Amino acid sequence: MSNISFIIIGAQKSGTSSLYKYITDHPEISRTKKKELHYFDLNFDKGKNWYLSHFQDNDNLTGEASPYYIFHPHVFRRIKNEFPDVKLIVLLRNPADRAISHYYHNINKKREPLSIQHAFYFEKARLEKEFNEMLEDEHYNSYIYQHYSYKKRGIYFEQLQNYFDLFNRKQLFTIQSEKLFNTPESVLVKIWRFLEVDENFIPDYLGPVNKSNIKKEVSNKFYNELKEFYIPYNKKLFELLECEYDW
Repeated sequence: MSNISFIIIGAQKSGTSSLYKYITDHPEISRTKKKELHYFDLNFDKGKNWYLSHFQDNDNLTGEASPYYIFHPHVFRRIKNEFPDVKLIVLLRNPADRAISHYYHNINKKREPLSIQHAFYFEKARLEKEFNEMLEDEHYNSYIYQHYSYKKRGIYFEQLQNYFDLFNRKQLFTIQSEKLFNTPESVLVKIWRFLEVDENFIPDYLGPVNKSNIKKEVSNKFYNELKEFYIPYNKKLFELLECEYDW
């Protein structure tokens, strides 16, 4: 195994587990020993041979999905340096829904002691020092930055701009999560064309792998304020992508 065909780089809580399953169900594509290898973010010090050891040795296309990649401040350069021609797939969910889902995922994992209101309010203060530490020390892994970045992860245009600046646009394929789950077959045809495999293949199962009720215990007022927060950032995203999503 000497090369990687594609990487799903995020976003977290946007359906990457489902998408990875759909893609690796294709007979021309092999899956890794586990979905999230976290090589370019948390395990980069283990080296390229460690990374490649997780892929099957055959003639199929192969790739992985680690949704922290899009958000980590060093990953885009690391991927470019090691796999400059790789195809990158990005799955983007309504950022308000994504942030809430992220919070309750942490609650279920018993990672978050704060209420959702306090967690979102104090997010910037929590992350600032950690982000600066990551910029100063490329090998510093921040638990706080990874897990408590509820609102910031939904500012997609900042994250995607890093990739668009380094990679040819033809190497990036962005998908709206809601469209993937509402019309999976039509979205998958576009993905098969992007990956250059048989576009007539349809996976046996096209439902979500992980599903949660993202709006539990969240008031309409809180949800609407969160949606308003993202309006200017979404506008910049749509300008970058040259298309609009119905968020």
